[in-house]
Amino acid sequence: MTHILPTTRHELGLLHRARPAMAGLLLAGIAAQGSPLGGSPVRKVPGIGWVTADPVVARTVLRDHRSFTILGEGGVGNLWAQILGDWVLDLFDGAGHHDLRTRTRELFTEAVSRDLVSAAWDDRIAVAGEVLRSGGTLDVARLSRILVGRMVICLLGIPRPAGHGGSWPDDEGAARIFETGERLASVALGTAGSTILTPAQVATAQGIVAELNAGIPDGWRDAPPDTLLGRCRELGLGLTETSGLASLLMVAGTETAASAMGRITALLIDTGEQHRMLAAIRAGAAPGAAAPIPVRDGDDGRAAGLLNPGEADPVENVVREGLRVTSPASVIGRGVAADVEVGGAQLRAGERIMLLVWSANATAGPFRADRQYVRESRQLWFGAGRHLCLGAALARAEIGTLLRMLWSEDRPLRVVRRRAARGVLIPAWSELLVTRA
Repeated sequence: MTHILPTTRHELGLLHRARPAMAGLLLAGIAAQGSPLGGSPVRKVPGIGWVTADPVVARTVLRDHRSFTILGEGGVGNLWAQILGDWVLDLFDGAGHHDLRTRTRELFTEAVSRDLVSAAWDDRIAVAGEVLRSGGTLDVARLSRILVGRMVICLLGIPRPAGHGGSWPDDEGAARIFETGERLASVALGTAGSTILTPAQVATAQGIVAELNAGIPDGWRDAPPDTLLGRCRELGLGLTETSGLASLLMVAGTETAASAMGRITALLIDTGEQHRMLAAIRAGAAPGAAAPIPVRDGDDGRAAGLLNPGEADPVENVVREGLRVTSPASVIGRGVAADVEVGGAQLRAGERIMLLVWSANATAGPFRADRQYVRESRQLWFGAGRHLCLGAALARAEIGTLLRMLWSEDRPLRVVRRRAARGVLIPAWSELLVTRA
């Protein structure tokens, strides 16, 4: 029997080098999905708890806020409460979270996100584009880290370091900020079995948060209304809430965005799908593109956005498909808050469930630049329910901006050299050198 890999060998190698044990679990999730033996799509794994790679079950869990919680053992809120304090328990779930999401609904709209990317990146993107136009070699992995670092500096109002000369932010400063975010995210390494941190881990994370948030009090008080911190103030968010959002952005929006940017670039080249994308761009639309469909994943039941925004745009189509295949946040954890039956399995309060998001998304098939949306997974890479990623539109704008620059001359690219990051929370290329083919 011929087995079709769910993605490229380079992508599988990337997963393995990041976290070998997690890569094995993700691949087992795909195998279980295709098992002819059937049975419940929810299984118990020793040392981890309940696990599922079924996209429908995963969405059910994420939308059931009575039976599952982000704050219990297994949820990311449990990690943050230990680091930031008990105020997280209200901000991350329940009435406090609903109020926060309501007030921040306009922080990252499609239009605002495009403006944020333009303001933070335009000059640096132009420099990178000139490298390729002149026949040079561009390290997309490093560029992605720099771009994301610049975005964080601009969003959080991180001030120019004392004694720093020249323009700000610069590449060195942006890379340093990104590395600080990586250090914060790395605290979560090894929490697949339990989200309880050691005192040493808590102290390390608190020090990093204090370092990153040092400029927020002044920025929150004085920033113009057209900046993120200024908008938070204008929306009535206090300093504590704003600092919490800033910390979330550092973890949820740094490594994941940079990972996706590099990996989608490599996927387009490795699969040859860059040619399909370029052909679609010349034709003016993605082949077989469907009209955008409203997503009702918000906790208030109202439309939370478009299922496939810009689907008729070939680059936006690639962004969506690339996020499906890479799913940088490859797993999502939840605590079981009340006894519940899901997927034919009986879960008890106090247990935990791990949603294998990468596996659930990958079962739809290999990367294709013109693939229409997959209804079962929708945009599961951004979560679902009341915790649907607040910065989803910003992430799409970031990835799309990079891809448009890389293929702006309607010419294919080739990979000159690549190196995978090892022992990291989010699989990524530490080096990805490309040039015109």
